[in-house]
Amino acid sequence: MLFYALTICLSAFLLFEVQPVIAKMILPWFGGSSAVWSTCMLFFQLVLLLGYLYAHLLNRLPPRRQAMVHIALLAAGILTLPIIPNSSWKHSGLGHPSLTILALLSVTVGMPYFLLASTSPLLQAWYARTHKGGMPYRLFALSNAASLLALLTYPFLIEPNLPSHSQGLIWSGAFVCFAVLCGLTAWRNSAQSPAGGPQAAASAGAADTAPSWSARLLWLGLSGSASILLLAVTTHLTQDVAAIPFLWIVPLVAYLLSFIICFESPRLYHRAVFVPLLIVSLAFMSYRLWPEHERMDLRLVIALLAFGLFVCCMVCHGELVRLKPHPRHLTGFYVTISVGGAMGGLFVGLLAPNVFHAYYEFPIGLALCALISGIVFTRELWHAPHMWRSTGIVVLVVMLGGYFFFLRGIMVQMVDGYLVVARNFYGQLRVEDEGDPRIDDDAARKLIHGVINHGQQMLRAEYRKRPVTYFCPQSGIGRGMTAQEGTPRRIGILGLGCGTLAAYGRAGDTLRIYEINPKVLEIANRDFTYLKDTAANVEVAMGDGRLVLESEPPQQFDMLVMDAFSGDSVPVHLITKEAFATYFRHLKPNGILAVNISNSYLDLEPVMERAASAFHKLGLVYHWRPPNDDAFCFACSWTLIMDSATADAHPELRQRATVLHPKRPFRIWTDEFSNMFSILK
Repeated sequence: MLFYALTICLSAFLLFEVQPVIAKMILPWFGGSSAVWSTCMLFFQLVLLLGYLYAHLLNRLPPRRQAMVHIALLAAGILTLPIIPNSSWKHSGLGHPSLTILALLSVTVGMPYFLLASTSPLLQAWYARTHKGGMPYRLFALSNAASLLALLTYPFLIEPNLPSHSQGLIWSGAFVCFAVLCGLTAWRNSAQSPAGGPQAAASAGAADTAPSWSARLLWLGLSGSASILLLAVTTHLTQDVAAIPFLWIVPLVAYLLSFIICFESPRLYHRAVFVPLLIVSLAFMSYRLWPEHERMDLRLVIALLAFGLFVCCMVCHGELVRLKPHPRHLTGFYVTISVGGAMGGLFVGLLAPNVFHAYYEFPIGLALCALISGIVFTRELWHAPHMWRSTGIVVLVVMLGGYFFFLRGIMVQMVDGYLVVARNFYGQLRVEDEGDPRIDDDAARKLIHGVINHGQQMLRAEYRKRPVTYFCPQSGIGRGMTAQEGTPRRIGILGLGCGTLAAYGRAGDTLRIYEINPKVLEIANRDFTYLKDTAANVEVAMGDGRLVLESEPPQQFDMLVMDAFSGDSVPVHLITKEAFATYFRHLKPNGILAVNISNSYLDLEPVMERAASAFHKLGLVYHWRPPNDDAFCFACSWTLIMDSATADAHPELRQRATVLHPKRPFRIWTDEFSNMFSILK
């Protein structure tokens, strides 16, 4: 038992530890979008399915041949190490990032992950074969417990203390240890006889009946709905906050915890407790999708969404345990569960971004969870006394009908009233008009990314060329732009938005804009007029701003503006020490680097202070709060980083600015190290 337990624990730990490790490594190469994690999860679920299918098929071979095949594959897995992605993939994903990410992961971690994925069902099948009366499903719970430990240690122990490259090397070394241990376990198992002898095994096999197709379809539906909700909740969090490992891990922890409880202690799943909680959870998560929901504290939102996901997964996985088959059909059971998970991953990670205009996968996931739960409960009600059966089914159908009608209303609200609704790998974009320009001074056209306002333009002709929202003249960026007026300037801008910063362009100026999302450029040119109205010469370079800058000769910018956002946060790879080195390489000696650090949830000042100090620059931070009756300007925070001599030449820049000084010990962020958890407000 010790060999089985150690091998399964180590494999499960490595299986889930590698997910944030490799995802964080490649996140900067594909724009820092939350879709990178969704695509990674799709890969992990697909390979998990292949691993389970391999275990199911391998288990049909004689024990000795099983051991020889598996040991050979373990050796092949070692040859693919270490799991350090090749930097040549950096510039290869502009056209189809999802397919490129899947290919990258296949080459980098495909074989080791496949072997780890096959371990739990394979060893459980071996254990059931050689241990009469054994409890292989408890090994599945043990596997999930080790997976949970991996997820909890990453944001609190590994990410804050180890560079990404070191994480990959240490993980690779641990995989070698796993391969040796798994090979020994396979060989020892192949030498053991089936528990109870051949006659007992044959008798047990003859007495057992295969699961029905209806049961298999329920396995598929229950696992698939839990998978869709896992990814939908993760996307909902990361698109509005930040694409960081901590927010990847929280939903996954809730998902895994439900697996552990249901498979290790199935008695803890009580329908009398979890069915009412399911109704409340589905209602709350639906409310969060309603466009007019009230803003809540970040920590409360994360906690409530994680709890809601946990309840939904408890119901799905609790019902899965109730429907689990005899251990003889164990590998087929796991294959079906993994098929459901992979289908959920394909739906959210690949189908939804390319087919839907809005984030329909979340309400669809809620609807599927409600429907499949309703089907399971209806099966139970069918065996109840006639009076209870009729009443229960009617109540259930009415509740489901009302809930589906409400979800349909949410899906309509997601697109209703907008001039443009578009979506791709980088997220959802919507354009809406607010107010009537004939009577309202503050009538405006807005560009919304997810739920975040990424810029707007006033609709009245006299205000159309005015820089507004986060870019008003009184803001930090406005002060920087005004200070440099008078001579022709060359200005670099990372992040186009609707093109508001073009309003500061003057005749003779050159604006070079870096934008990763082709949909943003299309909308800025078609639905807004900032780029058409500016007197400056406008150049647009498509691609991730940092990666494009790294490939260009020095641009000699007078000002470089970093205003690229993914949801409500700056992608981490754009604010590391290496990123700032790239920015300063493209700035003139007296140039100014402007960084938009406006954020509802994160305090980016320590990151800016450490970066400015590392390059012996002066950092000035501006927190602009407009009057309540100002219809044009938003509260915003900007940091201007420059040489002290530049600040002395423009004394007006120090007005209403705070000089950045270290307030607490804080480690500078690099491409190898960052810790977003440490700057949560």
